[in-house]
Amino acid sequence: MTAPSRVERRPDPLEDSVLVQASQTDPQRFAELYDRHAPDIHRYAARRLGDTAADDVVAETFLIAFRRRDRFDPSRGAARPWLYGIAGNLIAGHRRSEVMQYRLLARTAVDPVVEGHHERSDSRVAAAAVTRQLGAALARLSKGDRDVLLLVAWESLTYDEVAQALEIPIGTVRSRLNRARKKVRKALGGADPTAAREEFTRG
Repeated sequence: MTAPSRVERRPDPLEDSVLVQASQTDPQRFAELYDRHAPDIHRYAARRLGDTAADDVVAETFLIAFRRRDRFDPSRGAARPWLYGIAGNLIAGHRRSEVMQYRLLARTAVDPVVEGHHERSDSRVAAAAVTRQLGAALARLSKGDRDVLLLVAWESLTYDEVAQALEIPIGTVRSRLNRARKKVRKALGGADPTAAREEFTRG
């Protein structure tokens, strides 16, 4: 299965709320929510589990979301945190595969999302060493710290959105992110993993 093309324009959160509410009486409207967010969810899951498992995660994420759409709080507007939260719970069921994915990244420096989209160049080759270090560092993080770090660094979620996705207080988001940053920064020789996003978010 080919990953859906990435949506460049960030969807209007108010439109999400309208779509979820409309799908209560017209289930076909939920397909629009899939079209808006499936590419980002797939990219995120692929980086954590690999492309094949990501297909299953995306399908299951939207199936669960559809079944639970009556629980969605329209006052939140954006559906992204809700969907990432569901996907994260599914990814948690593949913890061993996830750690293996990071160890593979550490050995090969091949990002399943970025690789194939860009020709190799001197700068890409130089970045491979950083990618290996990142993979090794991610494999050593606790699940909670890793979830927060990747939602911020890879998916650009705000602290409030991460708190919604993981159903934890913002204070916990900050403490986990701070802890994860310190560990990964040490592994990267001082580079901030959430500041240097470009290399790990292109695809």
